Amino acid sequence: MTLRVVHAHGDAVGVSVGDVEILRYVYRPDPVEFESRKPYAHPVRTLGGRVVTGYRPNDHRWHKGLQMTASHVSGQNFWGGNSYVHGRGYLPLPERIGRMRHDGFSSFDVDEERFACVEELTWVENGGDAWAREERGLSVHSVDVVRGAWVLDWSIRLTNVRGEELRFGSPTTAGREMAGYTGLQWRGPRDFTGGTVFAPGREEGGPGERFMGTRGPWLGFTAERDGVDGASTVVFAHAPENLDPGRAVHPSHWFVRSEPIPSVAFSWAFFEEFGLPAGESFGYRYRVVVADGAWGSERVEEFLAGVEW
Repeated sequence: MTLRVVHAHGDAVGVSVGDVEILRYVYRPDPVEFESRKPYAHPVRTLGGRVVTGYRPNDHRWHKGLQMTASHVSGQNFWGGNSYVHGRGYLPLPERIGRMRHDGFSSFDVDEERFACVEELTWVENGGDAWAREERGLSVHSVDVVRGAWVLDWSIRLTNVRGEELRFGSPTTAGREMAGYTGLQWRGPRDFTGGTVFAPGREEGGPGERFMGTRGPWLGFTAERDGVDGASTVVFAHAPENLDPGRAVHPSHWFVRSEPIPSVAFSWAFFEEFGLPAGESFGYRYRVVVADGAWGSERVEEFLAGVEW
């Protein structure tokens, strides 16, 4: 199937297959400062048209589809919403809310089988100072109408321009147990609540909480949908170097819940903080597979093996 890309109104990019827009990437979001203004992907749809992302749910208005986030960065919150303070809980601290500014696209390529772009962004702390420059890669490819699936690759290369070390952490590194959310984060739609989470080398899938804080090359999340007969599956996968101790800047762990909300994050600072010295960079590459139907481990492994990084 041929991809069709529309660059709409200077604020979003839409990618369609046939009559279905499978991805809308909003790079100039609505200016709600407390929700941490930053680009997001929503709606994300299966080839069958089923939306697999949630947007501004009533429990967490700052959850917007698929986003690059950072919950604790040297006292700033690039996640959005209330900030966790040890001994005091979650507090509305608007002075801590940072943003990610879209500066432009350094490349933007489209053909019948792939859309790929490189976006330049600046991470701006609440007072207006630039703390980091980001080079973000997005690629839509491997559309497989027989298997009912397609692939989104998302990469980040972040450079510290603050002039002093940046410290990356999470609510868990700040003192809250098993709340290590940060990094690339997905919020699922309401009907993914209570869905099944599964991973390689584990017994049959179950609630997401049993995988909280674990490590692994990929994680699958499947759920029966409301309003239609059938299920959808979203697979979150690391590039090989993300899990290589000799190449990754810091170990990655899964932040995952299916109750009371459906959410997955590739957490780069779940249990421990890490520092990024002034002038230095780090990078990660991620893959998200969006599929119609209820997939299992065998099907995920087969599909991932057939798509090169």
